[in-house]
Amino acid sequence: MTNVIREDVGPVARLVLNRPEALNALSEAMLADLQAALDALRDDPGIRVIVIAGAGRAFCAGHDLREMTEARAAPDGGAARFKALFDACAGVMQTLPTLPQPVIAEVGGLATAAGCQLVASCDMAVAADGAKFGVNGVNIGLFCSTPMVALSRNIPRKQAFEMLTTGGFIPAPRAAELGLVNRVVPADQVTTEAMALADTVAAKLGSAVRIGKRAFYDQIQMPLDQAYAYTGEVMVENMLDADTAEGIGAFLEKRAPDWVQ
Repeated sequence: MTNVIREDVGPVARLVLNRPEALNALSEAMLADLQAALDALRDDPGIRVIVIAGAGRAFCAGHDLREMTEARAAPDGGAARFKALFDACAGVMQTLPTLPQPVIAEVGGLATAAGCQLVASCDMAVAADGAKFGVNGVNIGLFCSTPMVALSRNIPRKQAFEMLTTGGFIPAPRAAELGLVNRVVPADQVTTEAMALADTVAAKLGSAVRIGKRAFYDQIQMPLDQAYAYTGEVMVENMLDADTAEGIGAFLEKRAPDWVQ
């Protein structure tokens, strides 16, 4: 069975985590396949937006605890494999904001621990109204320290800390209130809505979106004055794009732009 299935629909690539029997847990093989799929998409000029979904009733239930438990049989108690696993997971999560394409999480069900981290690491998220989100490792004695990195950069810190220390779950509407997801829709519409959002973004000028995504994440890390100086330079870069000139001209002339990219 392929751990990650890629389905291209025009300029949108939909990646489906495909371990439904394990609630799409992020095994070593799953992480490797997901990283490979993202790396391939980075250099695919035909793809403008990426959607990540999960097969079956869960989006992703975090790391594969059975696999992690088996690793304890090693002489080092599993330390080397644990380190490699968490490094691989961090690699996937850090790849998402660096991709030129916007990435949308399509959350049709449960998103827990590293699965919640995956949602938080995507640029946008659409959730089914029955989806639930949690960083619940503390319930089994494993604090979700790596998922905390993405979660605490998405929602207010007190709410993040409560989720991390209580192991409680929040429903999709609350996740939207906190900013973890963009919108909540009926379960039978989650794929349609995620793809509609992807199509809307894909219809924009590709070069502008690529420039904008890069700048979005760069400027967040900067003090206010540096952010304005940097984004001013980005705006100049964008303005010098021939397709941007065409887009502005088309707007002024009240016609559709004839973009090359």
